[in-house]
Amino acid sequence: MTHIVVLGAGLGGTMMAFEMHEKLRSGDKLTVVNKGSTYQFVPSNPWVAVRWRERKDIEIDLIPVMKKKGIELNTSGAKRVYPDKNQVELNDGTTIDYDFLIVATGPDLAFSDIPGFGPEHHTQSICHAHHAEQAAIAVDKLIQNPGPIVIGAVQGASCFGPAYEFALILDTELKRRKIRDQVPMTFVTSEPYIGHLGLDGVGDTKGLLESELRNRHIKWVTSAVVKQFEADKVTVDELNEDAQVKHTHEIPFSFCMMLPAFKGVSAISGVENLVNPKGFVMINKHQQNMTYKNVFGIGVCVAIPPIGKTPVPVGVPKTGFMIESMVTATAQNIAEMMEGRDPKYVATWNAVCLADFGDGGVAFFAQPQIPPRNLNWASKGKWVHFAKIGFEKYFMHKVSVGESMPFYEKFALELMKIHKLKEEK
Repeated sequence: MTHIVVLGAGLGGTMMAFEMHEKLRSGDKLTVVNKGSTYQFVPSNPWVAVRWRERKDIEIDLIPVMKKKGIELNTSGAKRVYPDKNQVELNDGTTIDYDFLIVATGPDLAFSDIPGFGPEHHTQSICHAHHAEQAAIAVDKLIQNPGPIVIGAVQGASCFGPAYEFALILDTELKRRKIRDQVPMTFVTSEPYIGHLGLDGVGDTKGLLESELRNRHIKWVTSAVVKQFEADKVTVDELNEDAQVKHTHEIPFSFCMMLPAFKGVSAISGVENLVNPKGFVMINKHQQNMTYKNVFGIGVCVAIPPIGKTPVPVGVPKTGFMIESMVTATAQNIAEMMEGRDPKYVATWNAVCLADFGDGGVAFFAQPQIPPRNLNWASKGKWVHFAKIGFEKYFMHKVSVGESMPFYEKFALELMKIHKLKEEK
């Protein structure tokens, strides 16, 4: 019997469990370790923060789903991984032995890196559903007492799309309430230019997103290093191309939502030869750790070097399609190893993203995610908003019935067809 353990039940871990389950032989065992039993559809958090969704709308109880699939779900959460012993210590004091371990934990949020940062201090977050609920309360207060807004992503962040989404969704909501004229907005980002996204842009995301911000009267500061957050303002150093301070801004706010940098979770942080100094899992092209060959990493928790040098450090995002391809390659490679063969499958690492703006949106497709690319495409329109709603419904249904979900690949192929048609015209 082979025992496979998946750490984490977010987007990557849930997809991983379903796909890995399809590869099991008679007698093999699959266990998912997660802190709690709830799956959250994180891409909908910006909607929760403006009350377009309730938290219950984007959560699924995984206990009946996993039970129906024959997958054991341990809700204690992992305390520490010991790859030299092939063991995971759980928060309840017990341990689990494994033959293969798949780390799909997602990240911890580095709010402590900046004074006054985070939901426990002076800023809001949309990284977790409970953060988005808290942000919704702050948005309610903003509506009752309008004032300036600051939204964006701090130095070291690797996830920029949700910041643009939330800024423009909130802009849409304030317009619907006819108070947008009372709310100055500033977008503050560590990106070297608007639309960089940690990917050096995709298609004309620079032009598309700059145009959106201009049309909506949203000012911006790029190459930004946030020094501190106070109750009613943020202090930001804007750097030039030589990484020298060009200007120091003190930007007032009544409401602030900034995305943090990510770091590895405590269960794996500092494990020698498994993770890098930031706590991200080091992997080869087969998603396999180079030292511990029976340990694999997928999703946001894996180490990917940044795309070139920028005045302010920015990370590379791990988008849904990229994670989906990691999942498929990992399931195939473990199946190979269970039969005594070497892993041979490689994830495609393409990027597909739907960024909703409430009354429109931007979609982009990068193949591969890291340039230079074979395909580099972006487009905007109201169709993106409705596409994301459809994707949410599709994905939540798939999780609720325990089915693997190769949606991103299908969507990417459709985008490629659109791109080809545009070129032919």
